[in-house]
Amino acid sequence: MKTALQGLYPEELQDLCQQAGQPAFRGKQLWQWLQVHHAADWAQMGNLPDSLKNTLAQTHTPGPLTVITESGEPGGARKWLVGLEDGDRIETVLIPARERNTVCVSTQVGCRMGCAFCASAKCGFARGLSAGEIVAQIQLIAAALGKRPDNVVYMGMGEPFDNYDATLKSIRILNHPKGLNIGARRITISTSGIIPGIRRLAGEGLQVELSVSLHAPNTELRRQLMPIENKYPMDDLLRECAAYTATTKRHITFEYTLIQGCNDSLDAAAELAARLRRFPCRVNLIPLSPVEEFTGEAPPRAAMVAFLRVLEKRGVEGTLRDSKGRNVDAACGQLRRRFEGGFTYCNK
Repeated sequence: MKTALQGLYPEELQDLCQQAGQPAFRGKQLWQWLQVHHAADWAQMGNLPDSLKNTLAQTHTPGPLTVITESGEPGGARKWLVGLEDGDRIETVLIPARERNTVCVSTQVGCRMGCAFCASAKCGFARGLSAGEIVAQIQLIAAALGKRPDNVVYMGMGEPFDNYDATLKSIRILNHPKGLNIGARRITISTSGIIPGIRRLAGEGLQVELSVSLHAPNTELRRQLMPIENKYPMDDLLRECAAYTATTKRHITFEYTLIQGCNDSLDAAAELAARLRRFPCRVNLIPLSPVEEFTGEAPPRAAMVAFLRVLEKRGVEGTLRDSKGRNVDAACGQLRRRFEGGFTYCNK
């Protein structure tokens, strides 16, 4: 596969151009085309000499993604199914809310975390995305919008901390003041609970938001829903989260998908609050989104509100999210590798 140019820092692009026998300023021009004008084709880069473009095209590409389908709801979420150079596919989502546009970006082809209610893992794991393939997703949507998105959430396909280096490089490129310049506080990384990743992020000096998936109030139930509990138990995870908060002075958001008759009881809410009120944090309550391979259902809204009230009465801040994009399989847990004829290919 060719290297996606969107994943290179300005200095790396300058070095690349010099290695091709061109002056360093050509790298600055290349950065402008990629990160400011969202160019995805060599033909768009009018002020670069053909000799440079022909040389770089042998090993690098400005177009690592190919749009296969775009779907959406009127005034709601829009989803892009995009093809990669190796023939695999990922999904990326745009979520509009009031005056803001949020991109939900994927970091891997598939996922190996195996969460019971998430479609991303049902089709298996192929590979991590490069930093360029991650950045190119935001560039694709920025080009469609005609402006940069306001927020980026690393909550699409894959586990960001299972692809740590590419994820962090993509964030630094998105945050670059001469590029999209998306503020670090407008970028959220979501993890299923990979402790070494949380520990590394605490030392990065980035003011990004961190979101950690719990989905259960105790180890026993979490193990049924999230196999990662076997490697990184909840008690160890919460200690690391408390240490992260103490180091960075930033509050973690815990994601909790509500599943009727499974983890939505008032007792579960009280148990969750008892675990979380030991350090400052907040909880996002998410109604379960339908996934073909999982038989659970979202609780009635009244039950979800009651769950939230228990958290709040016990001193834990919470929000009941309105999950968008269900009608186009773009809501939390619904993104997957899709091929012609559905996704039976994934079972090979």
